Amino acid sequence: MQIKNSATRYGAVAQLLHWSIVVLVVVQFVLANRAEDTESLLQKAKILTTHKSFGMTIFMLAILRLIWRMVNPIPTPIANSKKWQERLASIVHWALYALILVTPLAGWLMSSAKNYTVSWFGLFSFPNLIVPDEASFKFLKGLHGILAFTILNLAILHILAALKHHLFDKDNVLRRMLPLRMK
Repeated sequence: MQIKNSATRYGAVAQLLHWSIVVLVVVQFVLANRAEDTESLLQKAKILTTHKSFGMTIFMLAILRLIWRMVNPIPTPIANSKKWQERLASIVHWALYALILVTPLAGWLMSSAKNYTVSWFGLFSFPNLIVPDEASFKFLKGLHGILAFTILNLAILHILAALKHHLFDKDNVLRRMLPLRMK
């Protein structure tokens, strides 16, 4: 498999970053829901510590993904694609890029506002970005939830569009991001 993108397919690096972030975002929703449903404060803290570690992993991978995207052109649009679809796809992609950067940042700021440590799997801790403040914490907690909900909705739109291309248009939009070549 090629490392870089070609005119017709995403390369191994773009695919690895894409699918790693997809898996981690799903894990984040599972962890957030488990934390909400957990009554034990100790168990909740453990789950949220893992949630923060994965969130910072997404943040770092998103930075790498954006850098890779800027130095490695994406495949050309599918022949006969409609301009409005290309534009909408571009808007959704850039919105998802922004959200996978901003959502973990909002979580980091939220933790900072509560003076909670954000560590990366216990290996090192990130510095607090703001001074502790309850009003900021409440605002950032709400913002973090809205951003996560927005990621979920845009991801669903993204998935539905990929499936539409694959099942109805019968083009290569979905296949060019899959690691294995499918017929």
